Amino acid sequence: MTLLAPARRRTVTANVGGVLIGSQHPVVVQSMTNTDTANAEATAIQVAQLARAGSELVRVTVNTREAAAALPEIVARLAEVGLSVPIVGDFHYNGHILLREFPEAARLLAKYRINPGNVGAGQHHDANFATMIEVAREFGKPVRIGVNWGSLDQQVLARLMDANAAKGSPKSATDVMIDAMVVSALESARYAEELGLAHDKILISVKVSSAPELWQVYRQLAAECDYPLHLGLTEAGMGMKGMVASSVALAPLLTEGIGDTIRVSLTPEPGASRKLEVEVAQQILQSLGIRQFSPQVTSCPGCGRTTSVFFQELAQKIQDYIRDSMPDWKARYPGVEEMQVAVMGCVVNGPGESKHANIGISLPGTGEDPRAPVYQDGKLLTTLRGPRIAEDFQELMETYVERRYGTNEKAGV
Repeated sequence: MTLLAPARRRTVTANVGGVLIGSQHPVVVQSMTNTDTANAEATAIQVAQLARAGSELVRVTVNTREAAAALPEIVARLAEVGLSVPIVGDFHYNGHILLREFPEAARLLAKYRINPGNVGAGQHHDANFATMIEVAREFGKPVRIGVNWGSLDQQVLARLMDANAAKGSPKSATDVMIDAMVVSALESARYAEELGLAHDKILISVKVSSAPELWQVYRQLAAECDYPLHLGLTEAGMGMKGMVASSVALAPLLTEGIGDTIRVSLTPEPGASRKLEVEVAQQILQSLGIRQFSPQVTSCPGCGRTTSVFFQELAQKIQDYIRDSMPDWKARYPGVEEMQVAVMGCVVNGPGESKHANIGISLPGTGEDPRAPVYQDGKLLTTLRGPRIAEDFQELMETYVERRYGTNEKAGV
C-alpha cells in the first residue's frame, strides 16, 4: 500500500552537501549531536550512529576554538568508515570569529546555522552577521537562519512591542512575539541576500516549544516567503511527552505541505542513544504517508483474548528483525520500505488485518486453537504450529521480501 503525500508548498531548492531540500524533494530528517565537539572521536562515533539510524543531516555544536579545530578530524574519521553525511555547524555568539579563524572548518561544514538573536548586540549585530554571510559566500555554503523564541532578537521584539502599544486595538503579547519571530527571520534573510548570498542558499526555522504557537508562526512564515523551512518543536522534552508533543506539533503543518526538513528535539535519558529522535522523526513522516523508511508493522494492543504475552513478544521480535535487516534489505531490495506486515493476537481482527498486509500472521488468542494462519498478499499461505512460530514466520517473511522486491524479479528475470 502506497500512501499519497500531501501537496508541498512551492519553495526554492537548497543544496546542503548534496542533499536537496525544498520544492518537491523529500522531507529531510535531521538530528544533532550532544557530545563535546572538541572530542573528535566521540563526536564522530555519535554522528555515525545518527547517520546509520537514518539522519540525513547531522548538526554539531561549534562553540569554541577547540570544537572548530576538531571538525577536520571528525570528517576524516567518518570518511574512514565510509560515511559522508553532511555536517551542519551550529553557531551562537562567536560564529563570526570561529568561521574566520578556522577556514578548513568553514570549508568542510555543509551548512551554517545562524541565530540572529545572538550574533551580537547593537552596532555589532549587523557586522557579525555580515561576517558569517561573507564566509558562507566565499565557500558556497547555505545558511539556516534559525530564530528561537527563547533567544529572540530583543531589538526586533522591542520595536514591534512599541508599535503594537500605539495601536487602538493592540495584539496580544504572544501574537506580537510571533510577528517578531517572522520579522527577525525575514529581515535577516533579506539582509543576507543584500550581502550577496543567493536566494537558494537560505533556509529558515522559527522554533517555539508550544504546538499551537508553532502552527501559528510557521503558517504565517510560509505565507510570506518561499525559502525552505526547517520544522521542529524546540525543547520538546523527554520520553513519551517529547514524542507526543513533537508529533502533535509537526503533523498538522506537514499535512498542509509546510516543512522541508524536520528534527525531533528529544531530551535523551542519561546514557541513552541519540538515535531515538531520528526514529521518531521517520515514524512521523511514515505515519503521515509522506515518506517510507521501513516496513510498517501493524499489531494489536491486546485484550482479555490475548492473556499470553506470546504475540507481544513476536511483534517485538518481528519489529527488531525488520530494523536489523533494513540496511541489507535497502541495498538489495528496492521498495521494501513500503511493505506492510501484520502481527495480530486473536481471531477477531487477526485474519482481516493479515489479509490487508503484504504478509501477516494471526496468532491464537486465549482459548483458540493453537494454530497461526499466515496470509500473503491477501491469501492464506500456510498455517504455523509449534514452538518455532516466530522463526518460521521470519523465514517466510525473508522469502517474501526476496521474491517480491528482489532485483531479478524487478528486471523480469
